[in-house]
Amino acid sequence: MLDICRLKASQKALSHVRNGIVLGLGTGSTVAVFIKLLAKMVKDKGLDIKCVATSYQSEHLAVDIGLNVLPLESFSCIDLAVDGADEVDGRMALIKGGGAALTREKVVASMAKEYIVIVDYSKLSSRIGEKKPVPIEVLPYAWRYVMKRIEKINGKPSLRGGGKYKDGPILTDNGNFIIDAYFGVINGPEELEYRINSIAGVVECGLFVGLAKRIYVGYPDRVDEIT
Repeated sequence: MLDICRLKASQKALSHVRNGIVLGLGTGSTVAVFIKLLAKMVKDKGLDIKCVATSYQSEHLAVDIGLNVLPLESFSCIDLAVDGADEVDGRMALIKGGGAALTREKVVASMAKEYIVIVDYSKLSSRIGEKKPVPIEVLPYAWRYVMKRIEKINGKPSLRGGGKYKDGPILTDNGNFIIDAYFGVINGPEELEYRINSIAGVVECGLFVGLAKRIYVGYPDRVDEIT
């Protein structure tokens, strides 16, 4: 059922794609659906779309199915970015970073003239933090210090492991570690984002506040829009 919801949200985002734009491709299961739809549209309509990717995963998928992917450093501004999220709320605050691509995702979101988020209904909360921890990308040599500082601001941090495919901590595309910090319901996401990012050794955190212009939430029978 969630596959249908992701498809519906992706189709809504696809309606914003125009010929000649520079398009930022996010990371995750919903964005993978969007990338496949985009490739078909580009081929069918003969569009000239330049893409930049937020992760190796999205870049490899996009290249494999024929999209024109260029290095992010080729641009100082992009026209549109489409990305997913791990949790969203009605204030358009987001938690991202479940795929460990949060730093590049935030750079691309900040560069975009229009930033659209696509999710299925399971990602929607009344307040972010109800369901998900806040991912924090940290320099490898600073993780213990950052963990202690996170505890001082009432977070419950844990170092993300690589799971069955890798011994030890997971490494981001930038070669850093990820700390997942539970804060519970986050009533002041702007303040918390600032406090986390002020800690020495933190590269970026997965709180995205004030960036999304619209969020498409897919349901089995409809798509709701938050603006």
